[in-house]
Amino acid sequence: MAQNIHAKKHFGQHFLKDEGIAKQISDLLEPNGRYKQVLEIGPGMGILSQFLFQRKEFETKLIEIDKESVQYLLQKFPDKALDIAEGDFLRMDLKKTFPEPFAIIGNFPYNISSQILFAVLEHKELVPEVVGMFQKEVGERIASPPGNRDYGIPSVLLQAWYNVELLFTLNENDFTPPPKVKSCVLRFERKENFILGCNEKQFFNVVKTAFNQRRKMLGNGLLPLLEKEKIKSLPYITMRAEQLGWEQFVELTNEIERIKTK
Repeated sequence: MAQNIHAKKHFGQHFLKDEGIAKQISDLLEPNGRYKQVLEIGPGMGILSQFLFQRKEFETKLIEIDKESVQYLLQKFPDKALDIAEGDFLRMDLKKTFPEPFAIIGNFPYNISSQILFAVLEHKELVPEVVGMFQKEVGERIASPPGNRDYGIPSVLLQAWYNVELLFTLNENDFTPPPKVKSCVLRFERKENFILGCNEKQFFNVVKTAFNQRRKMLGNGLLPLLEKEKIKSLPYITMRAEQLGWEQFVELTNEIERIKTK
């Protein structure tokens, strides 16, 4: 049956070959009573799905955009037909599908991996844990600490709400067809009882504005948000966005809010 599935470039498909690695990835999920359902995005030929279905602590659902892969999965897991859906994760109504907390896992298509993570942020109250395969450069950027040139908007926003770990890397030949880049596995564990400490919408706005001109010092990069004279009283204005941790962005956001409401 496997020979009937060919990876489709427009879906960003690269199928993991090593079952040992697939089991290792499945074992990274640690529900600890926080969730009872798991959504696998882009299961392809089900190498990871088979190990997820074996775990009894949660119910696994699959979402796959490729019609050919869906037919393959229905043949491979005939008793799981109700848990295999054809569709686009980015178009899913997650709150309707998962009214209770759930985890996300997958060998994510690299062309939409960032969009998947922004969807996670939008539904962070529902998603306590994420385990995913990413292009190595993207994974390093997300997990990067402040002060690194790879550090950016996703790094700040995801690290505010999640503990992010880059766990291991994979070579091109671990996949078929081999991608032109190395890959890595990240794990995101939501911080429990976390309170951001500032206006969330404004926090997102400040972070994005700061990084839009990341080469400039914040005194210039934040000009779209405040008049020049008022910016002078802000902290960190002689630093660049990539030098600030999420906590400092919270401080900056609160100060901008205070000045605006004066």
